[in-house]
Amino acid sequence: MSAITNLGRRRFLQAGALLGAGLTLGFYLPIGRAAQRAAGAVSANAVLAPNAFLRIAPDNTITVLVKHLEMGQGVHTGLPMLVAEELEVPWERIQVESAPADAKLYGNLAWGGSTQGTGGSSSLTNSWDQLRQAGATAREWLIAAAAAQWQVEPGTLKAENGTVVHAASGRKASYGELTAKAAELPPPQNVKLKAPGEWKIIGKSLPRKDTLAKVNGQAQFAGDLKFPGMLTALVARPPVFGGKVKTVQADAARAVPGVKAVVSIPQGVAVVARDFWSAKKGRDALAVEWDESGGAKVSSDALRAQYLELSKTPGAVAADRGDAAGALKGVSKTLESTFAFPYLAHAPMEPLNCVVQLKDDACEIWAGSQAQTLDQATAAKIAGLSPQQVTIHTLLAGGSFGRRANPTADYIAEAVEIAKATRDLNAPIRLMWTREDDIKGGYYRPLFVHRIAAALDAQGKPLAWIQRIVGQSILAGTPFAAMMKNGIDPTSVEGAANLPYDVPNLRVELHSPQVGVPVLWWRSVGHTHIAFATEVFIDELAAAGQDPYEYRRALLVDQPRLRGVLELAASKSGWGAPLPKGRGRGIALQESFDSYVAEVAEVTVQPDGSFHVDRVVCAVDCGVAVNPNVIEAQMEGGIGFGLAAALHGKITLKDGRVEQSNYTDYPLLRIGEMPKVEVHIVPSTERPTGVGEPGVPPIAPAVANALFAATGKRVRSLPINPAELKG
Repeated sequence: MSAITNLGRRRFLQAGALLGAGLTLGFYLPIGRAAQRAAGAVSANAVLAPNAFLRIAPDNTITVLVKHLEMGQGVHTGLPMLVAEELEVPWERIQVESAPADAKLYGNLAWGGSTQGTGGSSSLTNSWDQLRQAGATAREWLIAAAAAQWQVEPGTLKAENGTVVHAASGRKASYGELTAKAAELPPPQNVKLKAPGEWKIIGKSLPRKDTLAKVNGQAQFAGDLKFPGMLTALVARPPVFGGKVKTVQADAARAVPGVKAVVSIPQGVAVVARDFWSAKKGRDALAVEWDESGGAKVSSDALRAQYLELSKTPGAVAADRGDAAGALKGVSKTLESTFAFPYLAHAPMEPLNCVVQLKDDACEIWAGSQAQTLDQATAAKIAGLSPQQVTIHTLLAGGSFGRRANPTADYIAEAVEIAKATRDLNAPIRLMWTREDDIKGGYYRPLFVHRIAAALDAQGKPLAWIQRIVGQSILAGTPFAAMMKNGIDPTSVEGAANLPYDVPNLRVELHSPQVGVPVLWWRSVGHTHIAFATEVFIDELAAAGQDPYEYRRALLVDQPRLRGVLELAASKSGWGAPLPKGRGRGIALQESFDSYVAEVAEVTVQPDGSFHVDRVVCAVDCGVAVNPNVIEAQMEGGIGFGLAAALHGKITLKDGRVEQSNYTDYPLLRIGEMPKVEVHIVPSTERPTGVGEPGVPPIAPAVANALFAATGKRVRSLPINPAELKG
């Protein structure tokens, strides 16, 4: 592959054609959204090195390669739509594949371009220009091929429905028929993208590309794979985080029919067998004595008490505007509240799993990889290989919510360690986690405590706001620590340090205690707890006699897009209309991942405190709505996900041991608990932004505020305890 050259502007990058099998277009945009670099080489038989986003075959098969993990959020639909729009092909003609793991070709531009991965609701926005450019360049290249073949001016030709048409002569050629000729031509430069008024695909609710395969069982997940001679491995892990194996008696495990090996790895003891149940029985038969001397023997109640005390003391300064402390002392009316949030598990429907085939000079991995670059580097280090010798086949994932993108690549690391320790078996190794392994396995949304104090003027407007946040840092001690500044983890304070409300004196402080419990981003990360604390507290400030909606609206003087979704949600929900006794309506909003969401929740509360969320009205401004149906689905899913945490979500530890184990004691939302959801999308010409996560943060505070409207009782801790609402 040729050296990478910075061109400093958007350009078509190295491309080539496979004369007998079609045209391949390669693009590489590694440095942010405003720069691209060239890479790639055409081999002697005109086959481009596989750095492509698009393939067009002579049989008119059109394949879009998607660099992001499809884990339910719709990237296998939204991203190919960008290509199809500019390429001028019918949606049903588009096929989709996951791109190879190669950061040089498929880096996430929102992350700087040097790392391939999916997260931060960045898939669409970082691909917006890149994939439209891919489609447009292919379109113009094929037009040029037809022009050369017919000896006419390119300007007299038009691309439509996967063909190039010369209206004057009536000639027409399919894209597949033009690939060979296109291979003889240089790629076009600086192609023009279609104007919004010309769009035929962007903005339409087209059917998802992955639905049918998921419904009929053809969709392939790592757990579906079956290779000749493949063995299955389960790992016995320490009962406390940081524990180690002291002694192990494995004779009984080895005696289980089907067990092929029992090996020690840094993470614990692995049992390798012919199938899952043999491995499970073998693991159950292990007698392991654990060394817990270096483990995190913490308990949730003690941590919460410690955090509450820390919240009373000054922390590292994350935001400081005006003189909040002075303003707080100089007024007669002040309010102060404390909010508490538990650890939360990701609990995706598909527990962690992958398949590894390790050889002396190569490692091949099949996984629903969310962070391909990290996974490659981790596997390479363990196997003693270079990252280039590690191939990752990205498969579909049955949910993740951040769990598959952790800095240690824990499940990938385990699988490679096992494959390394059992190389004499010469077998592909399928690592599987059980649901219990998953719930107890760590990497939780951190436990947090917030303490907020505010001073109000005579009209009830906040003059000062002091917010102290206590919780573990997700970034500290990881490769992502470079994102921290002055000891502040931005994921701990997002939405607070940049509080959108008009408060002249603001101070946000942070304590990041080191606990030893593995923590990780969880769908919408810091916004999950910050939106609750700030939006419930804003309601408290308004409760002195002002309407919660009008109060927010007046404070969003410099936030037109937030104000827009607030007004839309209030209007569509019938805000202000009276409700029967026992019912309440609450509102909340949050900007996250450059998208703006407001939600209104309606609840019905019974005398015993039990309640049901009846209706949620959601307004979202995410820029250009590429596929409204996908946006609606993500808002609905985010609301359900956030509501599950608000009603049930809690991971607790006692003496270092996680007390939950499965959906029985870490329940998800049941269908009967799901409210009616209405989604309203703000029309916009702004660049499209994320929708996978922004629907989550507002739902819990909207419900809490609705419960206050119905009962007069404030909810300041999650999950919501109905007993506290009892009349």
